[in-house]
Order: sequence, then C-alpha cells, then structure tokens
Amino acid sequence: MRDGSWLSTLDAEAAGRQAAGLRRELRPRGADDDVIDLAGNDYLGLSRHPDVLAAAARALADYGLGATGSRLVRGSTGAHKALEAGLAGLLGTQTALVYSSGYLANLGAIRALVRPGTLVVSDAHNHASIVDGCRLACAGSASKGAATVVAPHADPDAVRVLLAASPDRPAVVVTESVFSVDGDLAPLAALYTTCQTHPGGALLLVDDAHALGVIGPRGAGGVAAAGLSGLPGVIVTATLSKSLGAAGGVIAGPHQLGRQLVDTGRTFIYDTALPPAVAAGALAALDLLVAGDDLRAELAARAATAVSRLRGEGLEVSDPSGGVISVGAPSADEAFAWASACRERGVAVGCFRPPSTPDGRSRLRLTVNVGVPPAAFEHALDIVVKERP
Repeated sequence: MRDGSWLSTLDAEAAGRQAAGLRRELRPRGADDDVIDLAGNDYLGLSRHPDVLAAAARALADYGLGATGSRLVRGSTGAHKALEAGLAGLLGTQTALVYSSGYLANLGAIRALVRPGTLVVSDAHNHASIVDGCRLACAGSASKGAATVVAPHADPDAVRVLLAASPDRPAVVVTESVFSVDGDLAPLAALYTTCQTHPGGALLLVDDAHALGVIGPRGAGGVAAAGLSGLPGVIVTATLSKSLGAAGGVIAGPHQLGRQLVDTGRTFIYDTALPPAVAAGALAALDLLVAGDDLRAELAARAATAVSRLRGEGLEVSDPSGGVISVGAPSADEAFAWASACRERGVAVGCFRPPSTPDGRSRLRLTVNVGVPPAAFEHALDIVVKERP
C-alpha cells in the first residue's frame, strides 16, 4: 500500500458514513454536568451513592489506583474475592469470576464453552460482545467444526428447530435476558426446556447485564426471575457497569467452569485486573442492590409512566421489561438530530443506529435512572416529545 493511500481510504469510508448518517462523536462531560441522564445505565442511581464512594475511596487509599497486573500475577485482592463471593451468592451459582469488562466476560464465556463440533445458537438481537464471542470461538483451531447459527429473535420454537437439525452435536444457546436495544425479556424458561431436551446436550448462556439489579428476587436478574438460578447447564454473564454503577464483568456458573477459565481463559489470564477500588465500590453497591426493592419498584413505575406518556403522543415505543425503553425514529439522520436536539435542551438520550441495531432500524433509547429526581424525569419526557422529528 502506497504511503498515504490508506489514509485516503479511511477518509472515503468516513465520508460514506457521514452521508448515511452514521458518524459518531465523543462527547466528554464534566464532573459538574447538569444534563438529565436518560442515556447511561446507572439504573438504580448507585454510582454516586455515599456508601459506594466511601468503599471505593478506602480501597483506593489501601491499594492505589490500578491493580498493577493480571489477576494471576498481582491483580487479585480481597476486594475481588469478596465481590465474587457476593455475586455467586446473589446469582445462585457455585462460583463467579470477575473480569475487567462485560465485553471480555462474554468473549471468555463463549470461548470456554465451545468445543470441536459445537453448534452455537445466537439470538438475532444479541449484543455485539456476544456476536464477536461467537465469531472468535468458532474460528479458533481448538474449536474445529464449530459453527454459529442465528436464531430469530426471542423464538424458542426456532431454536428447537435449529437444534433438531443437528441432534448429535453439542450446543450452546446464547441470549441476553433483557435485550439491550429494545428492552424486551427473553423467554428463558422455554429456552432452558429446549436445551434440556436436545439429545446432543445444550447449555444455556445468558447475558444478564440489563436485568441484574432490575428484575428478579433481590434484583438477582432475569435468570432468577425465570426460576433457573443454579440449574444444571445454565451459565450467567453480566456487567458491573449498569445497576451496580461500577465497571467490569462477571461469569458465574459451576466450579468446573471457573477452574477452566482461570487455567485457560485468555481474556482473564492476559488482561490487567479490575482496579481494587472499583471492585470495592461494586461490592458496596451489591449490598445496596440486594436491599433495593424500593428502587426496583420506582424504576418499574417510571418505565410505565414513560411508555404511557410517549405512546400517548403517538410515538412507537417498546414494552420494557426493565429500564430500557426504545423509541422508534424515522431514519438514522433523524434519530441523530432528535438526540442532538434533546441534548441541547439539557436531556441526554441514547441514539442507536446501524450497526448497533440488530434490525437495521434507528431509534432513541431511554434508560430509567431512579437517581434522577422525579420532576426532572417528567421534564425530560416532555423534551423528548417536543423535539421529535
């Protein structure tokens, strides 16, 4: 490639994205940002809770800023161990392993479960981290003959047909619980039954990122809400960056899986550990989450209010199972303009456009944060309505 030609190629690709309304921008925010937040994932408003900040500050003073190494070198601390025990207890699993991000947790979980010849059945609306995990796992030499098929969204019958076409192959069915774009709930109980009846044996891997803290007994998530906690063949992943208001990810399941991940999981072994201060803050948030039935009730009430208000204005709105509300937009350009107009009026909303949308349709994504004062939340909904295309 000639000097500079690759830059010209990047410029041309950027121009194409601009023409299609698919350019993205970084928008740094200050600590004193007063925008009403309907875009972040701090569902329970715990990221600034005094108990969480105090726990993080103590660990920061004790351990310093970073973990200084991978979990197997110098990165494991008492804060990590306590957080893993707390997560395993809440999720009803034998063990839990904390990662530096939910993205890496999904990559690691899928890779650990895929063997030669494994059939991976992935929901059409799954998050990009799951899509990438399936691609990487099935492309590796250790998983020769493995393949991924995409199942129609939230359709257990379609999953059953796909599994029945390969009755002798081991399989992994991968789904989110509450889906990250439209906020709908996967039919987890039906999917589990389908897995259990597959002759070749099928595991159910559930990304509980948007359900943890929001639904289920004690906020234990979608797997718990479906009555599947701790059952054979169920593995759970989640992020710590949503209801826990922190950062990081987790894989939870049987002891044997935890041992496999520690011994062979590349996204665990070769990654610098989650900072101890973040782990300590997440642990404090976990205690608040478990005791937060009032927060979950408030979140559900606000989600219902938002749906009623927006549908009453003729907008296309999803049926939320948690804190994610999807509002249809006519096009990518109009979605971007809508979100920008809301921001100019002091309201942050998510703007989801291809390739972030699995169906190719653009929309705003509103996320309920019970840390936002009720009057401000109502005002934000008014702005969303007023600034519609």
